[in-house]
Amino acid sequence: MVGEWVLRAAVAADVEVIAELRAQVMRPDLERLGRYDEHRVRRRLRDSFSPEHTSVVMTGGELAGCVTVRPAEGGQWLEHFYLAPRRQGQGLGSAVLRTVLERTDAQGATVRLNVLQGSAARRLYERHGFVVETQDPIDVFMRRPPGATTSPAAKASAAG
Repeated sequence: MVGEWVLRAAVAADVEVIAELRAQVMRPDLERLGRYDEHRVRRRLRDSFSPEHTSVVMTGGELAGCVTVRPAEGGQWLEHFYLAPRRQGQGLGSAVLRTVLERTDAQGATVRLNVLQGSAARRLYERHGFVVETQDPIDVFMRRPPGATTSPAAKASAAG
């Protein structure tokens, strides 16, 4: 399932490839919600890209995804967590998320995020201890206190 992968620090030059990845990954959910705009989806990434808080997921020497964890009031904010569609469903997302959460747990930080309504990513986050804080017709806002218990399904996935 999950092959070898590494996280490397993002650099400013990564912004365009990550903007394209975001557009590709988010398109189905944004279209389902009637919110897809091919320019806005990229601009939102460009406007909020912070290389100092972003890690790039590399597999086999190529960019397979990214994740941003930035300081926020009361903890950390997890955003821009995207995996190339061909890398999804193989356990890579769980492996990356576990690594990120080990770091935030070591800091004693609560992690917050938002995910689009109906997104399959919500199940990933729930398996890793995130719970719904609030929601609206478009977004589900979730939080995970430090050391939150990972669900039995996520532990079994990690072992297998």
